[in-house]
Amino acid sequence: MTAKTFELSPGYKISRVIRGGWQLAGGHGAIDRVQAVTDLIAAFDVGIRTYDCADIYTGVEELIGEARERLRNERGAEAAGAMKVHTKLVPDLEKLATISRDYIRGIVDKSLRKLKTEQLDLVQFHWWDYALPGYLEALSWLDEMRREGKVRNVGTTNFDTPHIAEILAAGIPLVSQQLQYSVLDQRPSHSLAKLAAENDVRFLCYGSVAGGFLSDKWLGQPEPEMPLENRSLVKYKLIIDDFGDWELFQSLLGALKAVGDRHGVDIATIASAWVLEQPQVAAVIVGARNQAHALANAKIMDISLSDEDRGQISDIIAQSPGLEGDVYTLERDRAGRHGSIMHYNLNAGKV
Repeated sequence: MTAKTFELSPGYKISRVIRGGWQLAGGHGAIDRVQAVTDLIAAFDVGIRTYDCADIYTGVEELIGEARERLRNERGAEAAGAMKVHTKLVPDLEKLATISRDYIRGIVDKSLRKLKTEQLDLVQFHWWDYALPGYLEALSWLDEMRREGKVRNVGTTNFDTPHIAEILAAGIPLVSQQLQYSVLDQRPSHSLAKLAAENDVRFLCYGSVAGGFLSDKWLGQPEPEMPLENRSLVKYKLIIDDFGDWELFQSLLGALKAVGDRHGVDIATIASAWVLEQPQVAAVIVGARNQAHALANAKIMDISLSDEDRGQISDIIAQSPGLEGDVYTLERDRAGRHGSIMHYNLNAGKV
């Protein structure tokens, strides 16, 4: 059985499954705030005690703050303290050229207020355009707030290997990098995993179920036609296209189903459990739209894949050419298939 917690930094433990917050940002339909808070606490009660959010996920930090407050009121300070919250700091593309210390501090202070806490457990920094050099300075300001005690840990989101190396060389004490990792997308394993191992940087992985494509729902289904119903599905369909054709994807689903049947769980659980086993991976970040999803997601931590399981999955992966480039390189090309669907100025309410 997989260990259910991971020590991300000295004395700081997280659950190996993290409750994603993006689905609460409203892009997936209207949010019932009371029910959302109840669902967040349901995840806590099945052992998913770490939560992921971002300054750009509208309203999500407030919902998680409400959940923490309810835990504090109903169960005491110890229960509230057991809830770990990771947020992201994503400066808008249009702000990067004029980024300032006050801007960075302002976003952190806003997150502290919304999350109803005096210290952010982990702030994960994202930067849209490497051509603009302010990311090192911005990270130094974030690290300044770590030394002050407003931030406990500093991480990054979607930086590639050369830039992670540059950040570490500048003395920024990164504990983690949030990135996309799945049976469809092994870009983190190319060069970043080696650098991360040498510097004790861990991966917090999103996309392990490819927006729902890696699920029983898609097994045996015909290839969907574009446009798909939301941007997340479009994004992950592009990943499937780069992995191989729809027939190879169906073969992968078939392999995951066979493994899942041996363990008594579904395709999505096996897909996430596979990611959890990869080098440098501390946790997978998964969404849950209700309490039943939280229970299903908790089972990820109960799976131990056998050599037979791994072999069956790797045999299919070996037939794929693999995604090109380093972590997030495809997505950074704003004129390319992947980058052209991204939203770059969400703090300002623009795309």
